[in-house]
Amino acid sequence: MGRRRSALALTPVAALLAALLSACSPDEPAEPPQTPTLPSSSAPSSQGPPSGVVSVIAEGLDVPWGIAFLPDGSALVTERDTRRIVRLTAGAGGLTATLVQTIDEAVPSGEGGLMGIAVSPDYAGDGLVFVYYTAATDNRIARLRLGERPQPIVTGIPKAGIHNGGRLAFGPDGFLYASTGDGASSSRAQDLGSLGGKILRMTKDGTPAPGNPFAGSLVWTYGHRNVQGLAWDASGRMFATEFGQNTWDEINRIEAGKNYGWPIKEGVGNDPSYMDPIQVWPTSESSCSGAAIAGDVLVAACLRGQRLWLMRIGGDGTLAGPPVASLVGEYGRLRAAVTAPDGSIWISTSNKDGRGDVRAGDDKLLRMVVDSPTIVLP
Repeated sequence: MGRRRSALALTPVAALLAALLSACSPDEPAEPPQTPTLPSSSAPSSQGPPSGVVSVIAEGLDVPWGIAFLPDGSALVTERDTRRIVRLTAGAGGLTATLVQTIDEAVPSGEGGLMGIAVSPDYAGDGLVFVYYTAATDNRIARLRLGERPQPIVTGIPKAGIHNGGRLAFGPDGFLYASTGDGASSSRAQDLGSLGGKILRMTKDGTPAPGNPFAGSLVWTYGHRNVQGLAWDASGRMFATEFGQNTWDEINRIEAGKNYGWPIKEGVGNDPSYMDPIQVWPTSESSCSGAAIAGDVLVAACLRGQRLWLMRIGGDGTLAGPPVASLVGEYGRLRAAVTAPDGSIWISTSNKDGRGDVRAGDDKLLRMVVDSPTIVLP
């Protein structure tokens, strides 16, 4: 893979200066598991393995967890432990970093804090931004106008030192999706009465979206341990990255109402009662957090695995060819991944989260231009 690096020193965001545009799995088993054979596309891609060009676009962040874009192209970045929302705006001299606000209601601890962020698809009219954060007694989803206090719209999501979920994204249907963890109690994942271990789908008021599979419920899918990344392809198919326990981490294709098996199964179970992942890796090679799609390439940003996995998606929603590992060990732990307005992928490092080795300039934002010839934004 060709790479272009830029020494675009962005001084610590704590100083608010400008520049240019884990996983929770325990140690792997002594004997690494053999990766099972998974279904591949019936119409493999003729484009060859996916690749991309990567550059550093910002430095000096502090555990950047979520990234979302405003209609003007500027980016909002959440910092999990500082509880800050920072805005990165392009100007004649590059990016300007501005502190928007601190979410005082967030209570960082362990894997919790200020996590996901999403911008309303109707932002020009309603001005709404949505955040997912750990409060004193639970995880919750709130909406706000920038600079104002968040107004909770979903409360009671289980919290713990681990498995807090936290990803927010608007789907192509205009509804808000949220990933929740099992809050370190695996039985919640199979309990449709609990918000833990689920993918939720809701209106901007936090009510169940029309067409949800379980009447009167926010639940879209269940049987999850700790989903961390959400992405849609040009056909509207939904994909998610999920932390397994100590054997397999997963990429799942998400379908309404389906049971993804946790804690009854981890990885491929070959049981028709549960959905099997489209890709698994040993936890040492993955623990993938962020997910984004550019054209037909799904990009997964991995924490413990310290790499990107690049995967072509076939016409039937399975993978067209083997995944390609990129940036292995080059930038350390990689957390967020999101498709930018120009079709590139923005990725955040997470070396200051207490589980990584801090490097000069951490934490960083990276920008990848994927080789996919057709960029269709989700």
